[in-house]
Amino acid sequence: RGLLSFCSLSTVHVQLFLMKSALCLLCLFVVAPAAVHGFVVTPVCSRCTPPFFRLTAAFVDTNERASRDIGAMEEWATDCGVQRAPGFQLTTSQDGIDWSFVTTEPIAEDTTLLAVPGNMIFSSNQARQEFYSEAAEDLLDRLGTAGKIPQFYLFLNILTEYERGDESPWFPWLNSLPRWFNNGAAMTPYCYECLPPLSASLAMEKRVQYIHFKNALQQVNFISPGTKSNDNLTKWAYNVVITRSFETSDGDLRIVPLADMLNHGTETEVEFAYNDQGDCYVYTTREVPEGSPLRMSYGDPTNPSQLFATYGFLDETSPATFCKIMNIKPTPELRDLGLDFSRMLFYKDTGDASEEVWDVLLYQILESNRNVQKAFYDAHMTGDASTKNAIHQQYFEQTSRVLKNHVDTFLQQLDELSEKALAKDLNEHPRIPLILRHNDFVRETFLTVKDRIDPMVLESAGGDW
Repeated sequence: RGLLSFCSLSTVHVQLFLMKSALCLLCLFVVAPAAVHGFVVTPVCSRCTPPFFRLTAAFVDTNERASRDIGAMEEWATDCGVQRAPGFQLTTSQDGIDWSFVTTEPIAEDTTLLAVPGNMIFSSNQARQEFYSEAAEDLLDRLGTAGKIPQFYLFLNILTEYERGDESPWFPWLNSLPRWFNNGAAMTPYCYECLPPLSASLAMEKRVQYIHFKNALQQVNFISPGTKSNDNLTKWAYNVVITRSFETSDGDLRIVPLADMLNHGTETEVEFAYNDQGDCYVYTTREVPEGSPLRMSYGDPTNPSQLFATYGFLDETSPATFCKIMNIKPTPELRDLGLDFSRMLFYKDTGDASEEVWDVLLYQILESNRNVQKAFYDAHMTGDASTKNAIHQQYFEQTSRVLKNHVDTFLQQLDELSEKALAKDLNEHPRIPLILRHNDFVRETFLTVKDRIDPMVLESAGGDW
């Protein structure tokens, strides 16, 4: 049957077969292995991977409900030279949607768990060299998205490989990727109306960035019109990039197949490293017991709203969350005092407010007394803790009342947002359940803060509200 199939090919196909075969044989002699951390990583010729005799190509189904082929991806990774340490295993969530790594045996600190050849890795620097588009970059610059140009080139890279169908060397990996996302770009406009202001703003930023990418895509002539107009496909490619790419020390954004399945953790077990050939190594940063998750950091664990908007998950292990005070106009002095989403925090377990919350609120209160306000600011900048604490003590009743009023008002707003979310059809807005969980998580933190602040206000007022 193979001989008949071969003979039925045209002369051009036979010539193509002989040429590609010769190139693949050549690769056996010119590709040298690279050894780091005890692993030998052997790059694989990309021409050897995809079959090239077919009348039609298969394409990744980007429908949100499409299944993920993890088994074929793992076989592909092994064939491409990926190496895994014993005890490093993929596992799936109960719903079968999410996949992550766990240990099946104890693993020592500084153990290399995974080695991925550099020629399997997507790089924004390499993608820009290959797909450079001056028109697209100019448009992104005018739209205020110039800082996201590295992500845009990875976006082009994913779409280019998608268009190759199963002739792409990365087809098994693409077909293993999630289709369902819960981040800001995947939400409906109504979803934003059910979120607190900061979370809504961050989520909308992701949607706006996607729209900008799609507009810039129209400036690229090597992507087909069908792909450019396919919102389901382009949104999938965008979400793959923003949820699976991470920056290296030299500013390159990279997506590392298989390693991209590591989940986030407030407490992490692994980190990435690269050698001079661009191979990626995942190694443990501490001893890891059997049956433990293996996690990396996706970003600041005290800013769960950013993680929620970008990656679409609720990090309930986060120790703190932004205090949600949004109505303060930034000034250089306020920034010096700590006016920042990552510093003005409420702590989930204790109900404490960070020092920056108290400092910023007091500085605002002191607007009516500029001399004391300046003295407070100067004490902060010079490290005069005695003067700073004395002013805090003098104005504690006013500051604590302002904080209590903010907490009470925000809790009421959360209840209204959740009621609004419950009023909608989940078939039209399927991410509403996650939004409700997000709002409940924030509510629990604010209730803990309320339990802490209410007695303070009562005591400072001499027992009289």
